[in-house]
Amino acid sequence: MSDSVPTDTPAEDARLVHLVHPLPGLPGRSEYRLRGLEASGVLFSLESLDGEVSLLLAAPWAFFPDYAPVLSDEDVDLLGLTGAADALLFVVLTPGETAAGSTANLLAPLVLNQVDDRAVQVLLTGSELPVRAPLAA
Repeated sequence: MSDSVPTDTPAEDARLVHLVHPLPGLPGRSEYRLRGLEASGVLFSLESLDGEVSLLLAAPWAFFPDYAPVLSDEDVDLLGLTGAADALLFVVLTPGETAAGSTANLLAPLVLNQVDDRAVQVLLTGSELPVRAPLAA
């Protein structure tokens, strides 16, 4: 059954995350450290354990309050989710020179099973969501 993923993401200390499939363009890396960057629980870093890769993530609710992706049954099974409450949702940010120039990938969010720390970047097939949605209008 498909579940809508909650968009509220708590700030927390670093946690080890195992990516079920490597991120596109980053083969051979499946273990990462997820770390909150500030107390509001909006910005996060996802760093490979070897320290060579670091991505900026955001809790989408802060920028896109109506963003409510629905996972396929395959993605739900892949992550072992038993309900929407098990999942944390992040969007990958591309920083710009200013906040107004920064974008978020809404087409391929990162979903984390917060019960066992497995994660996957899902592609929302059949969706016309942008890969580079502006953070500021």
